[in-house]
Amino acid sequence: MAGEVVTVGNKTEENIVCYAPTMITTNGIWQGENPLDYSLPLFIMQLTLVVVMTRILVFILKPFRQPRVIAEILGGVILGPSVLGRNKKFAETIFPLRSVMVLETMANIGLLYFLFLVGVEMDIAVIRRTGKKAIPIALAGMVVPFLIGVSFSFMLHKNSQDTKQGTFILFLGVALSVTAFPVLARILAELKLINTEIGRIAMSAALINDIFAWILLAFAIAFSENHNMALASIWVILSSAAFVVFCIIIVRPLVGWMIRRTPEGESISEFSICLILTGVMICGFITDAIGTHSIFGAFIFGLVIPNGPLGVTLIERLEDFVSGLLLPLFFAISGLKTEINAIDGVGTWAILALVIVLACAGKIAGTVLVTLYYRMPFYEGVTLGLLMNAKGLIEMIVINVGKDQKVLDDKSFAIMVMVAVLMTACIIPIVTIIYKPARKFVPYKRRTVQSTKPDSEFRVLVCIHTPRNVPTIINLLEASYPTKKSPIGIYVLHLVELTGRSSAMLIVHNTRKSGRPALNRTQAQSDHIINAFENFEQHVGCVSVQPLTAISPYSTMHEDICTVAEDKRVALLIVPFHKQQTVDGGMEVTNPAFRTINQNVLANAPCSVGILVDRGLSGSTRLAANQVSHHVAVLFFGGPDDREALSYGLRMREHPGINLTVMRFLPGESAIEATRSDSRKSSMNDPGVLTVVTDDDREKQLDEDYVSEFRARTANDDSVVYVERVVNHGEETVAAIRTIDNSHDLFIVGRGQGTISPLTAGLTDWSECPELGAIGDLLASSDSASAVSVLVVQQYVGMGAGDQLLIPDSPSQQLHEHFNFSHMNPRTQIRGQQPQFHTQP
Repeated sequence: MAGEVVTVGNKTEENIVCYAPTMITTNGIWQGENPLDYSLPLFIMQLTLVVVMTRILVFILKPFRQPRVIAEILGGVILGPSVLGRNKKFAETIFPLRSVMVLETMANIGLLYFLFLVGVEMDIAVIRRTGKKAIPIALAGMVVPFLIGVSFSFMLHKNSQDTKQGTFILFLGVALSVTAFPVLARILAELKLINTEIGRIAMSAALINDIFAWILLAFAIAFSENHNMALASIWVILSSAAFVVFCIIIVRPLVGWMIRRTPEGESISEFSICLILTGVMICGFITDAIGTHSIFGAFIFGLVIPNGPLGVTLIERLEDFVSGLLLPLFFAISGLKTEINAIDGVGTWAILALVIVLACAGKIAGTVLVTLYYRMPFYEGVTLGLLMNAKGLIEMIVINVGKDQKVLDDKSFAIMVMVAVLMTACIIPIVTIIYKPARKFVPYKRRTVQSTKPDSEFRVLVCIHTPRNVPTIINLLEASYPTKKSPIGIYVLHLVELTGRSSAMLIVHNTRKSGRPALNRTQAQSDHIINAFENFEQHVGCVSVQPLTAISPYSTMHEDICTVAEDKRVALLIVPFHKQQTVDGGMEVTNPAFRTINQNVLANAPCSVGILVDRGLSGSTRLAANQVSHHVAVLFFGGPDDREALSYGLRMREHPGINLTVMRFLPGESAIEATRSDSRKSSMNDPGVLTVVTDDDREKQLDEDYVSEFRARTANDDSVVYVERVVNHGEETVAAIRTIDNSHDLFIVGRGQGTISPLTAGLTDWSECPELGAIGDLLASSDSASAVSVLVVQQYVGMGAGDQLLIPDSPSQQLHEHFNFSHMNPRTQIRGQQPQFHTQP
């Protein structure tokens, strides 16, 4: 039974609508029944309509880069009385009054679980990691809009006289000052800012903002439900505080105990998952019984779930169902309550525009003042202020609760819905115009091993997926011979896949840890990797290690890698090969996604790249330098990549325990004739071939100069063996390599990108991994007889053939200082302008 009050003239009539509560399922249309007269078919129709409408709007708004929350709110508004609901037939058939209870109940269940997931996704530790900036930024971004909300509450409160002014102020202030954490996370991901300094500050500030908003909302609800605002309100607040303490002291340790009972590597049991999902309902019931909203209990329960495999499992199991199916129902309900017609008259629309402009400007002004205090650039402060204006779920919850509690009337509610939509919709377009990360881009010269001076720091970024690659990488770095004259700065990036979380992040580790146990497998792996490199740093002098962890989707992981490389000014970026050695000596794929990451890194890296095929590298970092012994072979065919490989070999050769063999392959008569024949054919088909030939001749001259300089430098060095082999085709090349493959434990080869040589003819026909180049693929293949580690090197693509990059200490060393970046091709210049990390330990 539901009541409806209708005013006709001066008379008020009350209509009572009766419906049968047992009418849940229909007997079928063949018995003359309308399915929409029954609860379940009607609910299914409503749910389908809401989801379809939301998806259509998501598709339409995608080119405008709008977050999904905008589509969800607009979908509800379109289905509501503002657009389609104006048709009485549609409103009475699809959204009749009797269906509202079922619809709202299901929407609130969806909301309950979504807020639980938001709590699970929040990482309170992020606040500690971003330093002191986030808290004042969050507070400044709340105080000014809150004061604006207070001033406007006097203008809007006239039609809501049945509630106290103080309660109305609280609701309006919270609605205007809140920042939606889940919405902001998706906006930052869309703008590729999530792993920048500004992104991390924004996420932390939003997190703090959300926590304050929940506290204020709990107060607002407590006061709105108790008009006298006396003893009952105090009991509500004290009970809520007691509930939070209970969750922290009792519930969190119980959940931790449940996680510890799960054997490592195994998934969380079904019983544990069911227990936690039931716990969400129980916490919602408790807070509802206390007098706070049920979503408050679900959110706090999610917040006390420890970060780790349990959180990931819960998100994977629930997120698609809750976010994709049930949550749009909540926005549909909000839309059904929104009557844009209630915003009548020019004056009310003027108030709406003023609220939007002043609330947005207030958040920006508050944020800019704090950022200027911290000496951040002005445009960064404005960008941060704009990002903090992200509205969505939390604001919709606040104004829905306000409407349910009769704090907000139809006009105030419609105004606040429009404020949420318009403020969030304008963020991405304006931030895209204002914030240009390219402003921070400063070209750096030492992007290659070849251009790094022998008396300066050699910076290397090593990427690690699993601890399995650590020993070989450490031995490789130790063999790179760090000295006081040329120390090695190592940035260790642990790559972790983002699974279901709403926020990707870059974690900068403090290398001196507190010794607490790892909360999950990912953290245990990070700890293992950090400990190994700390040990290396302590036992080998002249090495500095900075460990980092990048948590992001595999599809965009290469962007994080390249941005860290750019920010840290590294000369060499080492990534592990996507295959690992099996017990029987073969090679198996560890994860196909690793290969895609490597290919993207090769295409976008701002420095030289080395792909490490790990088959073990003997040696121990605990031994003295003269006790470590490695036999390294560099295969030289010519070209910039091979010069880079030889340059790295030259650095290694300084190590007293390294024996270096350089095998240079020269074309025989047949190969020279084949090259001439190809050139003649090309010249007949391509009139511009002269420039190609000129470039090729220039490359050959650079190769000759480089090798001559190398031989002059190493003429009296017994640890260096230089061999020249004349070969005519691929088979002879393979035979020559086989003569030395078993006597070495590391091969360094150039990728040979862009060079076509008759010396490798036929080797690429059966290539498994073209990204390694012909020789790299040959040495890395499972069919290869050797079981030797291989480092495939690609020189930074910005280094053209005309750039003067010579051996360190060579007579023309001064040319390094005058290396001109204007020689880069345009593609490289554009690609080099990437957002920067500014991460301090």
